[in-house]
Amino acid sequence: MAPRTVLPKVDAVCVGMGWAGGILAAELTKAGMTVVGLERGGERGTEDFAHGHDEVRYAVDRELAQNVAAETWTLRHDLRERALPIRRMGSFAPASGVGGSGVSWAGQTWRFNPRDFEMRSRTVERYGAKAIPDDMSIQDWGITHDELEPYYDRFEYMAGITGKAGNIKGKKMPGGNPFEGPRRRDFPLPPQLESYAGSLFRKAAAELGYQPFPGPAGALSRPYTNPAGISRPSCTYCGFTGHFGCEIGAKSDPTVTVIPEARKTGRLELRTNATVIEILHDGERATGVRYYDASGTVREQPADIVLLTAFTLNNCRLLLLSKMGAPYDPATGKGVIGKNYCYQSDGAGALAYFKDKDFKPYMTACGNAVAIDDLNGDNFDHTGLGFIGGGLVKAGSNPALPITGVLAPPGTPTWGQEWKRAIRTYYTHSLIIGAQGESPAYRGHYLDLDPTYRDAYGLPLLRITFDWQANERKMVAYLGEKVKEIAESMHADVVVGGGVLSEHYDAAPYQSTHNTGGVIMGSDSRTSAVNSYLQMWDFPNVFVVGASAFPQNPGYNPTGTVGALAYRAAEGIREYRENPGPLV
Repeated sequence: MAPRTVLPKVDAVCVGMGWAGGILAAELTKAGMTVVGLERGGERGTEDFAHGHDEVRYAVDRELAQNVAAETWTLRHDLRERALPIRRMGSFAPASGVGGSGVSWAGQTWRFNPRDFEMRSRTVERYGAKAIPDDMSIQDWGITHDELEPYYDRFEYMAGITGKAGNIKGKKMPGGNPFEGPRRRDFPLPPQLESYAGSLFRKAAAELGYQPFPGPAGALSRPYTNPAGISRPSCTYCGFTGHFGCEIGAKSDPTVTVIPEARKTGRLELRTNATVIEILHDGERATGVRYYDASGTVREQPADIVLLTAFTLNNCRLLLLSKMGAPYDPATGKGVIGKNYCYQSDGAGALAYFKDKDFKPYMTACGNAVAIDDLNGDNFDHTGLGFIGGGLVKAGSNPALPITGVLAPPGTPTWGQEWKRAIRTYYTHSLIIGAQGESPAYRGHYLDLDPTYRDAYGLPLLRITFDWQANERKMVAYLGEKVKEIAESMHADVVVGGGVLSEHYDAAPYQSTHNTGGVIMGSDSRTSAVNSYLQMWDFPNVFVVGASAFPQNPGYNPTGTVGALAYRAAEGIREYRENPGPLV
């Protein structure tokens, strides 16, 4: 190993500076703590995107994503397969750089349903234990929706989330999501402008008996000043959303919210191009971290508290590399680090093509959609269906990017004059209805260190063991039928729809960056790695914050829940600092 430098001790060191790291840095520095933030990528801000919207640079080459040439993951579908490296960023695209995936996300900002936090117990209560497949390892979170609600509220008001409440203090509110859990107040901002595509979906869904509402989004519908006094302008509906940064700061993003809030205190030192390779510990407490800086120098940063706030997969890998916590063993079901890896079951949807309707899809905003929650989670009766779970269904102006967003009906040649005629006809005349299915946990889906492949530093890559299961195949087929029915009721010229998952999970085509689990939360140290404050059971001065804490993944986007958990963790860290020990 290269020569090392030991640095002065600080109150806390934060590994990763996205939403979770930014929130913790802001909350802890305001409480008087000194924090060092270590980010593996470079500095980033709105000025970096002032050059324009380069689709090749961001949507094709994924410039904001982690460099898989230096560190990637390996994938196998079951324990019998040999895992192979993911050589090109495909199915998911975690970002690298200050702000993390909070810079490049698409802005959809959901609260999970109350049932999602108690999935196992509520499923058993309603359908009996036999409704859960034998190899499915879903479990309750160790926290309820109502306990997390105040932290959802803090995140939404900090970030400036747009939307319409459906349930305020138990009273159902017309126009909002009727299935959401009780919230204390409405969103800080009204919904974004509804697109033409969204309005058609709203009408069709309502006529079929569904209950449509505007999807909550992290792009400002009007100028906004948050509780920290940070002002941002409203969205311009530029059409470049996921995989892109926002040059004016209208997208909710850690670099224009919590990170400036932390820097203002003078107690945050943010070091970029810092790749953490190990958490230092004595077997009972962490003492700091070891990392490579941009010059290749190995540095050690001592700290009283270590905060893992990197991407889901990287949080888990760092614990395994540091030999912290018991690695999960699928053969026995024992161990917790790497357990319950989940993703998103996105095989259902529909495309509708209209010759006489111009949707102007080049004018849209992050998260802009009309949604229905009627088919999500356990919002419908599953008796006799042969599966549990569901998915969020939504439609809006799908960003019609001129390279990756060109759509044409089935049977159209992929090149030549006929293809050109088709895209001229349908480029602005098509809409997508998407269904985002939940991903339950299974005993055989987990994360561990690969025995063969290593990264640029000679360290083992993280191995993913994951595949589609019968429950999700039935769920996606059911969702596909319902979504196609909605599309057909719009009287389009051409409708293509349905629900099917590939023979095996395929890491090549992009699906979503909603990877969860591996360091899951719960109320029992035998079945979870962290408690409800995301404090490790085995190392009380280590907090692991992010979607790695999800015991399974519901049918919603994860960012709102990651933000809420981060605010709750910050509260726990302050309490721990006053009274060191396990939090209850």
